Amino acid sequence: MRITTTSCLCPVLVCLSFVQRCYGTSHHSSVKVSKNQTKHIDGETEVHHRPKRGWVWNQFFVLEEHIGSEPQYVGKLHSNSDKGDGSVRYILTGEGAGTIFHIDETTGDIHATKSLDREQKTHYVLHAQAIDRRTQKPLEPESEFIIKVQDINDNAPKFTDGPFVASVPEMSEVGTSVLQVTATDADDPTYGNSARVVYSILQGQPYFSVDPKTGVIRTALANMDREAREQYAVVIQAKDMAGQIGGLSGSTTINITLTDVNDNPPKFLQKNHQLYVPESAQVGKPVGKIKAYDDDIGVNAEIKYSIVNGDGTSTFNISTDRETREGIISLKKPLNYERKKSYTLIIEGSNPHTDGRFSHLGPFKDTTTLKIIIGDVDEPPVFSMSSYIMDVYENAEVGTVVGAVTAQDPDSLNKPIRYSIDGSLHEDSYFSIDSTSGTIKTTKVLDREEQPWYNITVTAFEDDRQTDQSHVPVAIHVLDVNDNPPELTTEDDIIICETSRPGQVIQTVTAMDKDDFANGPQFFFSFPDDLPVNPNFTLRNNEDYTVSILAKRRRFSRTVQEVYHLPIVISDAGSPSLTSTSTVTLRVCACERDGKVRTCHAEPFLSSAGLSTGALIAILLCIVILLVIVVLFITLRRSKKEPLIISEEDIRENVVTYDDEGGGEEDTEAFDISALRNPAAAEDLKFRRDVRPDIQTAPRNSPPLVLDGVNVHDFIKQRLIEADLDTSVPPYDSLQTYAYEGHGSLAGSISSLDSATTHSEQDYNYLCDWGPEFQKLAELYGEEESEQTT
Repeated sequence: MRITTTSCLCPVLVCLSFVQRCYGTSHHSSVKVSKNQTKHIDGETEVHHRPKRGWVWNQFFVLEEHIGSEPQYVGKLHSNSDKGDGSVRYILTGEGAGTIFHIDETTGDIHATKSLDREQKTHYVLHAQAIDRRTQKPLEPESEFIIKVQDINDNAPKFTDGPFVASVPEMSEVGTSVLQVTATDADDPTYGNSARVVYSILQGQPYFSVDPKTGVIRTALANMDREAREQYAVVIQAKDMAGQIGGLSGSTTINITLTDVNDNPPKFLQKNHQLYVPESAQVGKPVGKIKAYDDDIGVNAEIKYSIVNGDGTSTFNISTDRETREGIISLKKPLNYERKKSYTLIIEGSNPHTDGRFSHLGPFKDTTTLKIIIGDVDEPPVFSMSSYIMDVYENAEVGTVVGAVTAQDPDSLNKPIRYSIDGSLHEDSYFSIDSTSGTIKTTKVLDREEQPWYNITVTAFEDDRQTDQSHVPVAIHVLDVNDNPPELTTEDDIIICETSRPGQVIQTVTAMDKDDFANGPQFFFSFPDDLPVNPNFTLRNNEDYTVSILAKRRRFSRTVQEVYHLPIVISDAGSPSLTSTSTVTLRVCACERDGKVRTCHAEPFLSSAGLSTGALIAILLCIVILLVIVVLFITLRRSKKEPLIISEEDIRENVVTYDDEGGGEEDTEAFDISALRNPAAAEDLKFRRDVRPDIQTAPRNSPPLVLDGVNVHDFIKQRLIEADLDTSVPPYDSLQTYAYEGHGSLAGSISSLDSATTHSEQDYNYLCDWGPEFQKLAELYGEEESEQTT
């Protein structure tokens, strides 16, 4: 089959079609295809021949944006099997078949029924097939071909990112690159000049230029000054078809800003300035401002101010305000109109950030002269001292002079000064001040022990101007006088152990004196002179503010005397010396070996035996609990009575235990032990008392049992025989226990009840070494020994 095309609209396509028909190497190539043929020759192998293609086809081209009223002719399909009699039917399938592209089934002519856009789709892939109308069988295999959309110049160049913003430093050299812009064209860049773009500048000359091929914008004018003009709007055009007539174009705007460089030095508007400052201005506070102007901006406009000369360099200081770029003048020392009435300063303003490229423009600094005039102010009085410290003795008479303050008028008029005490503090009621001379006196009697220091504030003001005041603090120290005798600080009783030894320190007590150190320690301690010599205690002066009480006896006894009162006389070191008598109470107590106090009061008998209060309470609780248990047990025994034999069928062992100890030989009520004491006096045979027998008499055939002799062993054997032959007992075992103490004892009695009451000569001092448990016993025998010795 053969595919042919007709190019009625484009002469180029006609030429290409002609070259294809002649040489078969361009758009339309003719290739014939026949069936596979296999020839068999005797004696030769089978030979395969390459089949020939039956389609005549190549790429089809269709122009985009077709605006004609008739469908656009694309090409023609033709099969070698088609004889022109209409027996062959052509079928077209693939992209756009039936909707965009239609084929004549008889002739094979293909038409495009819609206008195509290459920018949306560049080509279509379709399949062609020839079918026999009678048999509906394909005459040749299905073949694939492509329809390409031919580009036309229907898209103008576009700047997709515009408008643009760019900047370039002022005073830049000619040709300095500013920005590169790029325009895009949607047309086919491989076909013709539809997408070939050139750039040109429509607005912005003569300041800037653009490269026609690359779109790079550059400066075109030298020494562009930001201070003269800062903003520029540059319009760039992009045109396709290489800029030829008929090409399409697009444009964009670039807003270019000139950035600042330090090409302008600072300038003072005046060469001479004048400033008025009152003499009352405070040190460290601003007193004025000065400013130099710079046409630059940002860091290039920063100015540093300094005082380079003048007679006020040590009195004034200047600093820079970074926000306002002003020079702030402040005081370094107080001003005094009476001493100096004016100052002259040479102030310099310079750029800290300079650019060496513009050094030829001159020095980037400027100077001006500032004259400062000091104004006279009526100043408040000035005290001769910043603070005062005065002394006065306590107990001084009312009206005693403490001291005086002085103040003067700093002004040249030297007006009279008046004084007063600030009444906002409580201390002002203790003192008064002479309003003319400034003399301070007492108004009350002072007591150093109540308050050793007083702080008052004295105010000074001019006689005719009370609004301008000065204040000064005055500290008054109250000096000590020996007006308080010393006394002991101990109020609690002092403990004395019964086992104290002669010379042993019982307690060290401390004395105190409310007076100052000079009138207080050291203290002197002694017994009153009007009392006899103390036989029990003595004092040891420690030559400071303490005294030690020492024992003179070997032992103390609570039973003899429990409390001692010891008066002590104390004298201080003041002039004159003051004396007082304090009484110390000493209490005798029982102590452990390590000196720990055990008790200090009279104790009951059990306590002397070594039982503490807690132990007595525990014993009482145990007794109460035992009594409660006994009462409950008796109550349960009385309320619950069970028979020994529950039923005739209940045959089990029974053990009856008698575990009552009895009351000894003197107790004859619980048990009748006469038989044990004298077996010969035993009674006749008796039945068991725990079970009432059914037969009250002994068995007939049993021999009578007679208690013979006094041997206990025979008596017990006889009792066992009675129990074995008794037929009235229940059918379970019964255990009976008999005991006999016998006559006499070879060891004798070990009881202490009948011991002799004579005193032993034995030494019981070793009991002191047996520990706290035997301490009470050791004390009892120790006291007894002491009494015997006495």
